Amino acid sequence: MIGIFGGTFDPVHFGHLRSALEVKEVFGLSKLLLIPSAQPPHREQPAASALMRLQMLELAVSHHPELSVDARELKHNGPSYMVDTLASLQYDYPQETLLLFIGSDAFEQLMTWHQWQHLFDLAHIVVMTRPGVNLDTLDDFFKPLYCELITELASTRAGKLYFHKVTPLDISATAIRQMISNQQNPGYLLPETVLAFIKQYQLYQRH
Repeated sequence: MIGIFGGTFDPVHFGHLRSALEVKEVFGLSKLLLIPSAQPPHREQPAASALMRLQMLELAVSHHPELSVDARELKHNGPSYMVDTLASLQYDYPQETLLLFIGSDAFEQLMTWHQWQHLFDLAHIVVMTRPGVNLDTLDDFFKPLYCELITELASTRAGKLYFHKVTPLDISATAIRQMISNQQNPGYLLPETVLAFIKQYQLYQRH
């Protein structure tokens, strides 16, 4: 199984990296791909350029060979739609099962995503969440897709919905950018290599 972990990573921080490392191990993934989006269609444009976000991500995982950076969304023009990314990955990895990892906030917005039902034709979706999922509140579309065992994900190619509790690190890229803008030190929230890069290129400064 291959894990897909998308985001703007503006900047990448320990919340992203801790979750990525955990799911790589828990789900026994052959790869975990961190995929920075070029133009996220559901949010404001990133403050740092696509190239700089890619470079920060590569710095962050340089000592973690179990995590990989995949730049495919940065290589095409226009908005980054996850359905297109998954189709591309399925083409590249025809023998592998794809697991798309998203946060609970993203899951709440999933029905606004481009061709969102088609995501389940291409991958399983794993929602990284805190404990206590209320299944009664699940939309009727999702209820038949819900599964409780990781083994069910490994036994089918796509189409399942699974909720996985991760260690909640309450770190946000927005808060980090705000701290830097306010000339505060965001140390211990993100890798030192990434922080050094931000300082070198004076990213997120108030102009």
